[in-house]
Amino acid sequence: MSTATSPTPTAAEGSGPDKPNPGLKNVTLYRLLSIAGVFAAWEIAGMVPISVAFPTFSDTILAFAEMTADGRMISAYAETLKPLAVGVFISGFFGVAIGVGMGLNRLFQWMWEPIFVVLQASPVAALIPLITYAYGIGLTAKTVAVMILAAPIIVLNTYKAVRNASPNLIQMSRSFQGTRLQEILKVIIPNAAPVIFAGLRLGVAAGFIGVILAELLITPTGIGDIISYHRSIAEYAHMYAAVFSIIVFSAVMIGLLEKVETNYFRPEKKKGQ
Repeated sequence: MSTATSPTPTAAEGSGPDKPNPGLKNVTLYRLLSIAGVFAAWEIAGMVPISVAFPTFSDTILAFAEMTADGRMISAYAETLKPLAVGVFISGFFGVAIGVGMGLNRLFQWMWEPIFVVLQASPVAALIPLITYAYGIGLTAKTVAVMILAAPIIVLNTYKAVRNASPNLIQMSRSFQGTRLQEILKVIIPNAAPVIFAGLRLGVAAGFIGVILAELLITPTGIGDIISYHRSIAEYAHMYAAVFSIIVFSAVMIGLLEKVETNYFRPEKKKGQ
């Protein structure tokens, strides 16, 4: 009697480890070409020039190197990151807690949702004078400005993630006689974690906007001080270097957080890359 033999898997059938996407190198190349094109256009626009206040890209990089070498840029970022770190930490800790509460309890949602929806829609620049009047011009005022921008995003993303947790998983937990606490800690929050972390990432991005607005409108310190000072003495290459550093720093930070999100919370996105 002949016995059926299972076909031996081949490399083409994907039995081995996942192979890297061959299109990934092309995507990286296109991104690098896009960035290089922007820098080239910046250099040409500065050489024309389109404005006396618009330096070339090469002058901006030289100014950035100068300020980094003499320590101005490092000390400025050390000052800027204080309210950013404190504001994002407070917004993340309490924002996730409030968002989870809103997702689990209708009364809690009715109490808090209008506040954060209004904050999200409010123009922060118009609120800065009120913050200054209430908290002065120190670290507290800048931290509050960061929280006003970061907290609504974190809270509302967490609330939506918890409220839209998979009903099938919740029903399975109840069918196995799981307690309400087990349902929250082992089913709802893990299921909502990817969207919660995405909210935290977007909150950090909003926090960058808040801290720079605070440094420009409340009192010039940190990176805001460099921008304001060099604008006042018409050293535009140094001013643009500070702005460019903010863009690069925030893009790198958000990119790292997105990498963490992809690796630990959204493995399906990693496979698609």
